[in-house]
Amino acid sequence: MRILAIGAHPDDIEISLFGTLDTARRGGAELVLAIATDGSRGGRKDPVRLREIRRAEAIAAACFLDTEPRFLDFPDGTLVCERPLVETLKALIADARPSLILTHAPNDYHGDHRALSAAVSLAASFAAPVAWCDTIMGVGFLPTHMVDITASFPQKLKAIRCHVSQDPERFIERVTLQNEFRARQSGSGAGTYAEALRFEPIYPFADIRDLLPPAPALRPVFDRSQPQQP
Repeated sequence: MRILAIGAHPDDIEISLFGTLDTARRGGAELVLAIATDGSRGGRKDPVRLREIRRAEAIAAACFLDTEPRFLDFPDGTLVCERPLVETLKALIADARPSLILTHAPNDYHGDHRALSAAVSLAASFAAPVAWCDTIMGVGFLPTHMVDITASFPQKLKAIRCHVSQDPERFIERVTLQNEFRARQSGSGAGTYAEALRFEPIYPFADIRDLLPPAPALRPVFDRSQPQQP
């Protein structure tokens, strides 16, 4: 079992997918991480220097998943779903031979995210099913699958904090709220966290449940009109 996660920028995988990937890794899955852009426009520093900083941050964060990311090095902020990107992704997928591909949703907030989502869908073709990660604060996102990331959540926060150049505490606050909400939305109890995914079946891939870690556990449902056992 091998999962290929493709993020547009150096911190996207940690923010949106780290919990799912770490939980899958703990269950025996092999991980392949890829970052599409060089991250050079993610701040006010000199773009060349920022590219180096963000590359180092991504490598440090990936250590929490016992792997190292592959850098596709497209210029930050310029992704378009055209032949160069699609062909690069096809080569990546052919080399990685994944059982499942995870990437951005086609309606995410950033143009690079949307372009990458479209290009991955084209490049994957019949090679592997593609599932989308949650959007920022879940805007416009309708999950089809939830993954219980409670055990991996502390590590997720550490991985996000590796991206010092991006003021990571703003993401810490956001993912804590969002991942707690997704767990509660799943019927899980307090102190649990979940990441949401969306999968739209495309022939020949109809179901990915066996490729994902477990969903959050449901709280017991009881009839309030009946006496409860002490």
